[in-house]
Amino acid sequence: MEECEKNIAFFDSGIGGMNVLRDALKALPRENYIYFADTDNVPYGIKSHDEVKGFIGKAVEYLYGINIKLLVVACNTATSLAIKHLREKYSFPIIGMEPAVKPAIENSSHKRVLVAATTLTLKEEKLENLLNEIDINGIADKIALDGLVRFAEDRNFTGNEPAVYLKEKFRNIDFKNYDAVVLGCTHFNYYEKMIKDIIGIDDVKIIDGNEGTVKRLKSILVENDLLNKNGSGKITYVNSCRVISSEKEISNYNSLLTV
Repeated sequence: MEECEKNIAFFDSGIGGMNVLRDALKALPRENYIYFADTDNVPYGIKSHDEVKGFIGKAVEYLYGINIKLLVVACNTATSLAIKHLREKYSFPIIGMEPAVKPAIENSSHKRVLVAATTLTLKEEKLENLLNEIDINGIADKIALDGLVRFAEDRNFTGNEPAVYLKEKFRNIDFKNYDAVVLGCTHFNYYEKMIKDIIGIDDVKIIDGNEGTVKRLKSILVENDLLNKNGSGKITYVNSCRVISSEKEISNYNSLLTV
């Protein structure tokens, strides 16, 4: 079918959504993908609501213009700000990311859950409404870890600087009182092992939204008869509306699929 030959687009402020794309490639290796990183405007999480909505609008309009079949907004901040408007404006299916608060709270053994996200995500009504619906016992706490976005964009995944930053941010938190840390920004996923090591308690689970997002992606493709059975897993990379053709830049992106 002609529709199935179209690309699935992944959109993020930067490289965070690459780990969601990595998981999608494992589940759907026959699909072809466009990965759009808004590198001119990253990070989103510390900017104003209206400014970020403008960035998102420009990016998705570009993707609409190249005739995609489905969009994954692989950015918690962008989902919080714009997912409702995007779904009203465009006819193709749109999947968003949101912090995996529900499984974290539902599987809690009466301890607390720490929701880590960007400042803008934590301020948004979408997360507040989710917590009001799910967190009936008031066990969720929130923490902004905006610094991890910049470390990730600098490809500083294992260095001393992010470790020092996290230790300082966690300094007053007694993780013996917690069951889980929810990673509410795809950039944070690159630091899952570092966070686990700094916490130092095996029983504290680190949870992200990738698995649920990829399951939802596959489900929508099947329901709408949009599966591509003949694709090759080709990925086209776009930086803020500029298609990447440099072999070096493509290689840099591809390397993130193994991080």
